Amino acid sequence: MGTRIILTAVLFLMSFGLFAQESGEWRVSKGQQGPAFEVVDQSGNRMTSESLKGKVVLINFFATWCPPCRQELPRLQKEIYDKNKDRSDFEVMVLAREEGWDKLNPFIQSNSYTFPIYPDLNRGVYGLFAENTIPRNVVLDKEGKIIYLSIGFSDKEFDKLIKTIDKELNKK
Repeated sequence: MGTRIILTAVLFLMSFGLFAQESGEWRVSKGQQGPAFEVVDQSGNRMTSESLKGKVVLINFFATWCPPCRQELPRLQKEIYDKNKDRSDFEVMVLAREEGWDKLNPFIQSNSYTFPIYPDLNRGVYGLFAENTIPRNVVLDKEGKIIYLSIGFSDKEFDKLIKTIDKELNKK
């Protein structure tokens, strides 16, 4: 009897979407314009979503403590960033959710990452896209529209990410 009541209560609450963000839902969807945002690098240079127009953009949300993120980032470095870093029509933005330069600098150095990493201390950018769960990847087309969304890390999903970026970069 007790289990049935708990299950009924959980199903009731889920029907109203109260657990939606815990299940990894997005605040954005494919096909919509990406939200406006701004990030600042360690030198104080600002990057805005508006300044990225005309480029295919990969936005990756991670944390230094996150095991799946730590699996994903070496592939991002080698298979996406290194391959496309010299393209003027491509940008990678890796945002560290709730982590500052005090954690990022040693992490970047110990892993020899060369892709652009930005702190997102108060989830200012992350919160525009989602509430919980990392890693996440978002790809914007050259007009700033969302063309790809993924949560978590798997080799199969990462391969889809690479194909999406390659296809978009090869459009005429």
